[in-house]
Amino acid sequence: MNREAELGIIRELIDYIDSKQTADAGRVAVSPTSSYTDEGLAQREWQEFFVNHPQVIGLSGELPKPGSYITCEDLGLPILATRDERGKFHAFVNACRHRGAQLTSEARGEKSRFVCPFHSWTFATDGRLVGVRLADQFGEIDKACHGLVELPSEEKYGMLFVHPRQDGEIDVDALLGAELAAELAAWDLGSCVWQGESVLDKPLNWKIANDTFGEIYHFTALHKKTVSNLLHGDALGYREYGRHHRLTLASRYIDAMRALPEEEWKLSSACAVAYYLFPNIQLVALAGMLVLVRIYPNREKVGQSLSRVSHFATPQIAALIESAGRVSKVTAENLYAADTSAQLALDVTATVELFVSTVEHEDYAMGEKTQATANSGKVEYFLFGRNEPALHHFHNNYRSALGMPPLAEYRAG
Repeated sequence: MNREAELGIIRELIDYIDSKQTADAGRVAVSPTSSYTDEGLAQREWQEFFVNHPQVIGLSGELPKPGSYITCEDLGLPILATRDERGKFHAFVNACRHRGAQLTSEARGEKSRFVCPFHSWTFATDGRLVGVRLADQFGEIDKACHGLVELPSEEKYGMLFVHPRQDGEIDVDALLGAELAAELAAWDLGSCVWQGESVLDKPLNWKIANDTFGEIYHFTALHKKTVSNLLHGDALGYREYGRHHRLTLASRYIDAMRALPEEEWKLSSACAVAYYLFPNIQLVALAGMLVLVRIYPNREKVGQSLSRVSHFATPQIAALIESAGRVSKVTAENLYAADTSAQLALDVTATVELFVSTVEHEDYAMGEKTQATANSGKVEYFLFGRNEPALHHFHNNYRSALGMPPLAEYRAG
């Protein structure tokens, strides 16, 4: 993102705060509650968005060096993602070619070779079968034809893309579009250092989980004792990029920053930036912290979903976190005011904890109640306000992808 674009975002947020305005969808929309309970719709979503669509399974920092690996079992098949000896990213079906045993059940780690726990067949990080135990007794096979089953994969803009189908295609630039691709490239996501993961398995539809990140209208009421101390509610910047969008949320420190000359304004101090990447990714950047949220439906229960929340830090902040330890006290002033200090590193660490705790115990807890209401069948529809444009965009896009009409406009009377 160039400097003028950053300043434009900050000016827009200041103007919204002063004028008590926010991004405007232009209408109130009606969203049928059946979209959160319909089992037939859920099956179509799974096939279209999670089987037949490329998936972001992490950021480059989760495979920091040759021999690094991560696993994923959220897409209906076990996936083993590796960085080989030359540094290239691969994605395989996590299954030995002998009898199909998983090569590893660990979520992540480092290995130069993967040895099957069943019969000790050995595979290289690039998928080659390099060893068959007691090969003379087993019988002759063509090792070159029995490497790991590889899935289409691409590493670009610091993100790890995998297609769950062997015949699937990945074109990252086409998926993102030129403007968003350039903007994400400028964030240098590939340099971010993995800090940990939280897993939230909750009784709410995957779209309700996504809705959590689509508006800030709820901040003043739901988050009055938590993130409302860090971020303004009711002042939202919004931008669409095809099926994707970006939200910008004004920090409390923006009130003090506006007194500084514009050349001293910093986007990381002025706001949190949250990207939605179709179909199920939320990417939130806040003062040296980066959170990647991957939201998956439960294939057996339409009202259940799993969110994998991966935490990252910029290299500078990661180094400070490592040397400074952890604290739990977070205020808007010390979070934003001195973004090169060790104190900030501590506060960023605590902010990640606050973010995850708030999502789980406030946002998703409220989402569970929303799901219960939808399950009751007594409420026909929910409303998306003019001040909730990202909700309009998310729901209209998945509906369009399934050949469904857009959300109807609410008309009073």
